[in-house]
Amino acid sequence: MVKSVIVTGAAQGIGFAIAERFIKDGAQVMISDINEAKVLEAQTKLSPLGEVEVFVGNIGDRIDVHNLIAETLSAFGKIDLLVNNAGVVKAGEFLEMTEEDFDQVMDINIKGMFLASQAVAKHLVSRVEQGENPGSIINISSVNDTMVLPSQIAYTVSKGAVKQLTRVMAVALAPYGIRVNGIGPGSIKTEMLATVLADKSAEKRILERTPMGRIGDPSEIASVAAFLASKDASYITGEIIYTDGGRMPLGYSMQMDDDS
Repeated sequence: MVKSVIVTGAAQGIGFAIAERFIKDGAQVMISDINEAKVLEAQTKLSPLGEVEVFVGNIGDRIDVHNLIAETLSAFGKIDLLVNNAGVVKAGEFLEMTEEDFDQVMDINIKGMFLASQAVAKHLVSRVEQGENPGSIINISSVNDTMVLPSQIAYTVSKGAVKQLTRVMAVALAPYGIRVNGIGPGSIKTEMLATVLADKSAEKRILERTPMGRIGDPSEIASVAAFLASKDASYITGEIIYTDGGRMPLGYSMQMDDDS
């Protein structure tokens, strides 16, 4: 049976890679993003691979979430998997962070995830009650759901909330057989990180805290998502899989040669 998937924040980076992986695996995928131009460009790239539809909207808005679910059901007839990837970053130290920037990050990174998850979960529960197989939900978190990034206070706080939301959703939905897991990426080659990597000293600092000595690829996050959505992960729920090249176990920076 063809799997029907929603991926939020899918116009680029990790979200795009996850959508691409599921399409290649034969799924019908609804890609959602607030950036209309980029998400339509993503659709153009993905369409030759399989069935992909587009929704343009703000995941932090309840009406947009309602319409996303309605359009997905209209296009595919069902939803098997939600991948909550949409997220924003607003730089700001604790003493300087503005209320507006803090609210925007929380609206997208955690409120939007809650709204989308609740809406999809209600659909999944109704399917289970009709004797159909349960689906699952995957939340994209970060190593910063545990580690502190003081220059990104709102982002760090939001990812801590994502970790707890993932766990509480998993427990709440377990009686229905609906699994909820998360992925905590480390440093990944995305458009967001590209600006940082342009600074060689910044790149060196990232590699010094990454035991595997390289930046991860979005496809490596997509592979974890594919696993979590598969039957091979049928007894895994409430977990965050940290895909970070060993960053979290290390806990500090390694000294690297200047020419490395």
